[in-house]
This record gives sequence, C-alpha cells and structure tokens, in this order.
Amino acid sequence: MLASPPSFIRARWLTPVRRSSGISGASTYSTSTFSTALVFNAAVFGGELLAFTLLRPYFPAIYQPLTYIPPEDKRSPELSRNIFLWPWAVYRANYADIKAVNGLDAYFFVRFLRMMVRVMVPIWLISWVVLLPVFSVGTSSPTSDSLTQFQFGNVGSGDQPRLWAPLVLAWVFTIWILWNVRFEMGHFVTTRQRWLIDPNNSSTAQANTILVTGVPQRYLTEAALKELFTYLPGGVAKVWLNRDLKEMPDLYERQVKACKVLESAETSLMNTAVTRHNKQNKKQAKAAKKAAKKGNPPPSTADPSSDDRRLTDPSIADTERGDGFADKLVPRKKRPTHRLPLLSFLPSLPLVGKQVDSIEWAREEIAVTTEELRKKRRELAREVSKGHSVPPAVDESKPDALKPDAHSEQVYPPLNSAFVLFNQQIAAHLAAQSLTHHAPYRMAEKQVGVVPDDVIWGNLNLNPYEAKVRTALSWAATLGLIILWSFPVAFVGAVSNVASLCTTYTWLAWLCKLPSPIIGIISGILSPVLLAVLMMLLPIILRIFARLEGMTTRTAIELSLMNRFFIFQIIHSFLIVTLASGIIAALPQLVENTSSIPTILAQNLPKASVFFLSFIILQGLSGTATGFLAYIPLAIYYVKLYLTGSTPRSIYNIKYKLRSVEWGTTFPTVTLLVCITIAYSVISPIINGLAAATFFLYYMLWKYRFLWQLGQPRSTESGGRFFPKAMQHIFVGLYIEEICLAALFFLARDQDGKASAVPEGALMIVLVVFTAFFHLILDNSYDPLIHVLPLTLADQDQELPDPNRQATERALGDSARKSAKTARVGCGRRG
Repeated sequence: MLASPPSFIRARWLTPVRRSSGISGASTYSTSTFSTALVFNAAVFGGELLAFTLLRPYFPAIYQPLTYIPPEDKRSPELSRNIFLWPWAVYRANYADIKAVNGLDAYFFVRFLRMMVRVMVPIWLISWVVLLPVFSVGTSSPTSDSLTQFQFGNVGSGDQPRLWAPLVLAWVFTIWILWNVRFEMGHFVTTRQRWLIDPNNSSTAQANTILVTGVPQRYLTEAALKELFTYLPGGVAKVWLNRDLKEMPDLYERQVKACKVLESAETSLMNTAVTRHNKQNKKQAKAAKKAAKKGNPPPSTADPSSDDRRLTDPSIADTERGDGFADKLVPRKKRPTHRLPLLSFLPSLPLVGKQVDSIEWAREEIAVTTEELRKKRRELAREVSKGHSVPPAVDESKPDALKPDAHSEQVYPPLNSAFVLFNQQIAAHLAAQSLTHHAPYRMAEKQVGVVPDDVIWGNLNLNPYEAKVRTALSWAATLGLIILWSFPVAFVGAVSNVASLCTTYTWLAWLCKLPSPIIGIISGILSPVLLAVLMMLLPIILRIFARLEGMTTRTAIELSLMNRFFIFQIIHSFLIVTLASGIIAALPQLVENTSSIPTILAQNLPKASVFFLSFIILQGLSGTATGFLAYIPLAIYYVKLYLTGSTPRSIYNIKYKLRSVEWGTTFPTVTLLVCITIAYSVISPIINGLAAATFFLYYMLWKYRFLWQLGQPRSTESGGRFFPKAMQHIFVGLYIEEICLAALFFLARDQDGKASAVPEGALMIVLVVFTAFFHLILDNSYDPLIHVLPLTLADQDQELPDPNRQATERALGDSARKSAKTARVGCGRRG
C-alpha cells in the first residue's frame, strides 16, 4: 500500500490535466514516437551508408588500412573492386579469419554477435506469430494504438487465459538461449585451449611468463625464486625483480621530453632553412635574369645561403657540428624557441618563464640525462649481478615482510614483485594455480601471459593488504557513483515519456500543445541521445576507479571495467529508465486509486518498452551506419595530419598506427542491448524483430572493422577472456525477464479484481530456479577451464626455443629495468 502525499503536493504537482483519460490519453503518442525515431534513423542510416560507399575507395587509410599496413602475410584482401558490392563482400567474408588478423578477443566478440543473430531470429519469428495475435486480437482492454496493443499489458481482465501463451514461450525461449550459451562456452574453451598450445603462441615470452606480486623479502633474489619454482616441469629460464629506481624514472622522462623537443625543433629548423634557401634561390635567379637582359654580369653567389647545392650534399656543413652554417642560413631570431616552466612540475606557459633556444637546450638536456642515466644504470647492473640475500630471521607473517628492506645497503632495492620466465608453458600455468607460500597474501596474485607493454608499473609494489583496502574503496566509490548518477538518468527516462507526463501534471501541460512530430523527436530521438552522452562520460571515471584498485595490467583494468560499466548500464540505462518511464507516468493513478495498484502496474510497466524500441532503432540504424562511415576518425585523421604532423615520427604514427577498441566499454554496450531484448522479448515482442536486425547489422559492422579496419595490439590480447563475462551478462537479462514476468503474472487481475494468473506466476518462479541451477552448473563446469592450461594438453606444449628465449630476456630485461619508463632510448646526438 502506497502512502498518499500531503494534500498541497497533490493539489500543486499531481493534478492531472484530464483525470478521465489518465495514461491512456498519452498512448496516442507512442506510434508517433516510434515512427519519428524509425524515419529519422532510417534516413541517417541510408545517408551515411551512401557516403561510406562513395568515400571508401578514396580513403583507404580510414576504411581499409589492413590491406596495406600489416606485413604481407597478414594483410587482408581488398574489400571489393565494385564500389557498390562491398556489403556482399563483407557478408561472404569468413569471420574465423579474425583470429589470425586481430586475435581471439576480436574473434569472440564477433562470434558473440553471430550467436545473438542465431538466437534472435527464431525468437522473432515465433513471438510474432504467436504473441502478437494473443496480445492484440479481440481483447477486452481499452482501445490501444498500433504499438501498445502488441504488449503484455493489453491483455484485458476478461482474457486472462491468454496469459498461458507468454508463459509457454518464456520457457521455450529461455531453454533455447541456455542451449546456445552452453554450446558457445564449449566452443570457447576448445578454441582457447587450441590457441594456448599453438606454437605461434606457446613459444612466445608472453605465454611462458608470470607476474607474481606480494613477494616476501626472503625470496627477493633471482636464486631464491628460481629455487622456489624449480619443482615445476622444465624449470625457470630467467627471473627479473622489479626494483625501486628512485630518481631514474624522472631522468628518463626528462630525456624523452628533450628528445621530442629536439626532433620537433630540428624538423622546424630544416623546414625554415629549406623555405629560406628556395626563396633566396628564386630571388637570385630572378636577379640574374634581369641582369642578363641588361647585359650585366650576374650577381655574386658567395653567400652560403644562396648555394645551389642541395642541403643534403655532404659538402654542406652539418648544422649539428656547430660550425655556424645554420646561423647563416637561418637567423637566430628565426630559430625554434620555447619557454621553460617556472617550476619543474608545472607545464610551460606562453609569455611566462625563460625563453631558450630549443635545439641547444634539448642537446644539453639529452647530454646531461644520458650521462646520469648511464651512471645509474651501471650501478643498477652491478647490484643485479651481485644480488643480495635477506637474513633468515625475517618474520614473513608480518606485513612489513612485504615492504622493501629499509636497512638494505643497495641503492636500488628490489620491490615485492617479479617476472618469472619458464622454459615450458605448462610450468607457467601450474605456477599460477599453485599455493606458493604458507603465509596469507604472500605471492597469492599471479598472472600468466604478461606483456611488458601491458603492465602498470606503478602498481607493482602495492602491499596486498593495501590492495584489498583499495579494492573495497574502489567498489564503494563505484556504487556511490551509481546512486548519484540516478538523478540525471531518471530525468532522461521521464523525457522519453513526455507525452504521458504532459497529460498528467499541470506544470507540463504546455508540452501537449506541441505538434506530434516535435513530441516524437523529444521522446524518440532526444532522450536516447541524452542517455548515450551520459554513458560516454562514465568509462573515464570507472577506469580511474579500476586503476586505483591496484590492477597490475591494463587488460585486468578492462576486465574490471567491463563488469563495472555493465552494472552501471543495466541499472541506469535499463532499470531506472524503465521505472521512470512506466511508474512515474502512472503515479497519479496509483496515489488516487491505491486499491487498483496491481492492475495499474501490470498495464503501465510494459509501456516503458516504447523507449527501448527507439533505443534499439538508434543503435541498429544510426549506430551501425556511423560505425561504417567513421566520420569522426576521418576528420581527426586529417586534422592531426595537418596540425600535429610536424615530425616524421608523428606523421608515421598518424598514417600507419592502426586504431583499436577498448573491450571494457565495447562489450557492455552490446550486452546491454542483449539484456534489454531478452527482458522485453515476451512482454513486448515487437522488440524481437528490431533486435534481430540490429544484431545482424552489428555483426556485419564488426566483421568488416576487424577484417579491414582495426588492429588490436598484441599486448592487449587476453585470449578471449571477455567472452565468458559476456555470457554472464546474458543471465542477468534472463533473470530480469523471468522476475518481471512473474511479477506481471501475480499482478494480473480478472473482472472481479481477483488474482487470475497465480499458476503462471508460480511456474515462472520455477523457471527462475531452473535458470539459476543451470547457471551454477555451467559456472562449475567451465570456470576452471577458462584461464589455465590443463595437464592433459601438456604433451602438446612447446618449450621456449633458445633464440626466442634470448629475445625474451632482452625484452623483459629492458622492461624490468625500465619499470617506470626507464628503458634506453636513442634520440639525437650529443654536443
């Protein structure tokens, strides 16, 4: 029973404009909203696809860079020679080729979309054949418009036996979805295990290396860790301890900054010199031509700046030799300059700070930092080769045992983490599964398949207890953000149902006077766009929370972000919008007629589906076409090329560095659509056809992008570990659907006001239990197989070859010394 608000609130805010019509008076706008969204997004879809079709052959750097940038053996064939037949070429392309081009993460993302197409097509056909007539033909409910008549809430009180149809289909659809999930998980495990033992993967450093954190002082030597892991097959090839490098990271950052300044300044100097040289030559050629006409001898060209030789001629003095040639060619006042910041930790500002010659400053800075780094690296190498031992009296059960030894005589003492390279891949996986230490939290966190470029070096020295506290605080901050974000998202949900609100609240009555297309634009276009903008702001904040949690790799951050972002989206983009769009519009009726709360809720909750119909259309039409056209990357490409392409390095990065996606935000965006579709598949079956088309268009889009456009870095490859998380998200959609249907069945009332669908509601509770049991069995079956290599495949494991081991030792050795970006760099010449 809902408590009534105070009378003055009811009089001022809850007075309906037309009490007799209530919510039904606003239902006439649902068709207008849907039609406006469909027409608008269809127009965008057609226009953007036409633009893509016409622009694609002329901008291969944007639309098919994988045809010429990768090595020849990994390049994709040309999309289509016929400008209009590219859809057929994309459709016929084998999505399995994505494994070789972009790895398992991309392959399983596209396979997930393919699975959803296979799932939704039968659901679409069956639901439209069975449920649309059940919900719409000859019902005793009030007259509804062309959309709401196809919803669960349109079954009138005199037609309650019809509710058996949605119950039966809910069971059929759920079993069909669960079968597909089970089939795909089996395929995932088999494919991942084949990938693990493939020689192209198993013989790499990434497959044979583990990162272990929380190492006690007693084991902070290469010899101690080698001895600890010597019981594993094949033994240890190499151990790298992460060390406290003190001021070395700052020196390295100074060196890199100076290198960039030098590269940019010398490029600018050469451009200025060439421009002045060519201008001077043209001027002298013009003067010589005039002199020849007058019969006078040509003017002297003794000035080096007017020399006819090329600037690359070896006889021309090198500007870096300091012989003054550059000063003669380019006046000092024309040389590149910049201002130093007032304080070292502040950025440089215009008109503030000392102005210096960029080239001279950069050369001096490089010389100083190079010499200092050389001395410190020599000392570091000496300590690494000498090694150290911790007195055996250290009590490893105390938290202090995880901290660097404060009394160590070493300048760069080891931290509590290390990389361990094994000779066999199976040894790395056994080490990751083993209980390594007898004390709590000691060497408990171990990760297989670590790549130096993926490591977050600043998080490697966290105390395990500190990491646990950070995890709790990070998730508390995430939950707090979810609560605070409810207010703007609820406003967007209310905007989506503005037609109902304007007939319900007097202070919004002016909206009802607007033309129907305008209200359709507000409900069907503006509200989904506002929701998309709100969701774009979240990943930045959530990624920061995951990093503060203490994650040691960027891949781990993306895996954590995938869960956080999905929770956020399912609450704000789905549940809150549903409540805001359905219950808020019915609130006046609930307040005034508390005895009819079940009937009112059963009729109005399904009406929130109109917003999601528009949302699915937005994603399927405008979203897909925008993905093909890629107008933002196209614009950014040329803006960066002409505004920031000031050096050969920057131009190379702009032209030949492939774009990639971040799985922590890409996967949840799709799984949100999956959950919305599953939740409304029975309540509002119209969504099934739209979702089937959307998933097919997504499948085409992402197959094209991963075969011709995008390039995922090897360092971000997780071996498809995002796919099982996406499967878990499907269960969220199933639970929401089943609980909502159970509630709607229990809320159903016959003509006498009595509960009329209790058996159906009870059977839905049984379905919830069945789904939960299947979920539990599936997790218990496949969770142990997702991450590690089983012993039954150990005989197919490849030992790390000697040449590969040497390359591995060099790569990991440099990265371990770098730790906080202190690897050696080559830039410029000294003096």
